[in-house]
Amino acid sequence: MPSKLALLATASALSLAAAFLTTASAVTASADDLVTHHEFQVNCSPSHHQPDDPIVYPGLPGASHDHTFLGNKTTNANSTTQSLIGAGVGATTCLAPDDLSAYWFPTVYNGDQVILPNFAQVVYYKSGVLDYTSVRPFPPGFRFVAGSPSATIGEFQNARGAVEGWECGESFHNWDVPVNCTPGSQLNIRYQAPSCWDGVNLDSPDHRSHVVYPDRATLTCPSDHPVAVPMIEFKTAFPVSGDMSKVRLASGRGFSWHYDFFNAWDVPTLAALVSHCINGGLQCDPRGFDLYKPDRGQVLGPNYRLPGRP
Repeated sequence: MPSKLALLATASALSLAAAFLTTASAVTASADDLVTHHEFQVNCSPSHHQPDDPIVYPGLPGASHDHTFLGNKTTNANSTTQSLIGAGVGATTCLAPDDLSAYWFPTVYNGDQVILPNFAQVVYYKSGVLDYTSVRPFPPGFRFVAGSPSATIGEFQNARGAVEGWECGESFHNWDVPVNCTPGSQLNIRYQAPSCWDGVNLDSPDHRSHVVYPDRATLTCPSDHPVAVPMIEFKTAFPVSGDMSKVRLASGRGFSWHYDFFNAWDVPTLAALVSHCINGGLQCDPRGFDLYKPDRGQVLGPNYRLPGRP
């Protein structure tokens, strides 16, 4: 997609969003409205697992290590932007029926037993830059891989996306799966994706280089990747504890953790959430509501859809 078309589509989506935010009050710059968050949550349950990866191995079923899929229920090796969107409203395990995006990560095993998350997992959409008002929605079909299945333990520990490593019970900052976890606890991992886009390419040959992390010192996007998009953060939990000596990822050791994102959001819905929550400096739940600032209203109705949609 040419850069002008991509940016025009994003601008159009943002203007559409304004029409749906009838319950939201204007953002002010007063001292009383200082912000500490700029995000919204997307809660999605696992739908299936299979050895497919429509980003890395498109059209090649069974070519990948096993992945656990969240979101769009139809995701497989042959998935495209058109097929994901064409699955239709509600063909998703996410709370928002208009989020038809596909999210996936390497399946976790305990020996030969598949360990799937047993409740809706949190996917954050945040600002990764200091100027959160500059963040723009992903264009349709945008996709990437965050992390690397071939990373060494040192590369994983020092990766820009790594957040505290693997955790369970009272064990923190593990860069591989812990050997033991308190019985009854769960294995947790958080990982953040790059949030600066080149403004042109929906994907790249390595599925990474079209997006980069913001500058560490200034939290701004570099000139060759000037467009700030939401920083996605997976916060994933697996119901496994006790003796962890046989717990592994389908991709290998714990430091091979990575995940994929393939955007198929309804354009006005994503634009409304980005505008109200990220650009508005709010800490939103999946309906686009900030519990600490209830006067600012919310984006989605009780059915997790834009007002007026059944």
